[in-house]
Amino acid sequence: MQHWTEKLDAYLDGELSPAEEQSIRQHLRECATCAADALECMQMKRAVQAAGLRFTPDAAFRARVQHSVAGRKIGSRIWNWVPALAALAVAFIAVALWTTHFRDHTRERHLVSELVDQHIATLASSHPVDVVSTDRHTVKPWFEGKVPFTFDLPELQGTPFTLVGGRASYVDQSPAAELIFRLRQHQLSLFIFQQSERTGACANATTQAASFRVRSWTSDGLCYFAVGDVSGDDLNQLATLMKAPG
Repeated sequence: MQHWTEKLDAYLDGELSPAEEQSIRQHLRECATCAADALECMQMKRAVQAAGLRFTPDAAFRARVQHSVAGRKIGSRIWNWVPALAALAVAFIAVALWTTHFRDHTRERHLVSELVDQHIATLASSHPVDVVSTDRHTVKPWFEGKVPFTFDLPELQGTPFTLVGGRASYVDQSPAAELIFRLRQHQLSLFIFQQSERTGACANATTQAASFRVRSWTSDGLCYFAVGDVSGDDLNQLATLMKAPG
């Protein structure tokens, strides 16, 4: 029992390997004590209180069950287990849902932090780009053979954005393209990479990290993350340009 108890915190924090996660999930299905301990840990993290209250059988439910099996001795023994089994099932479902949500949220924060760090490194670099050009027909072909995907660049003439160039990069140990844009006195990085299980869903959202805003979206299996110390409207405008036909 102590072996499983020691692993609960790591499981709830998404720190176990896939094989260990599968093993502890199976154990939680079969062990009411460990399932209860897991639920208590989650309540301490203030994550499952609402779920627990929502699905706990109430007194009216128990009364209906007892009334339906009244007079049947064997059936009564069986139905006496219904509240306990229901509570065990609720505990397991709540643990699984919370773990998935927490792992996805942690992965998203890690990814955003990594991209912001890369953007800062680009700002501080004496050679921020590998290919220097404002011509999209020069920058896009430069990435051929350097990243395992293709992408389109929009015509920026008549917009407040200027293409500075691009550089080969890595996101979560996978090849990525980093495009550098200038907007007024600000420099923006646009990271493009293939969507994967490690990077997650790359939600269509705008987030804040340190003093930078991060705008993310997906298109044709690719993740796009624009990073810069500009407004959310500016990043939305860049996202709209990138989504438009080239």
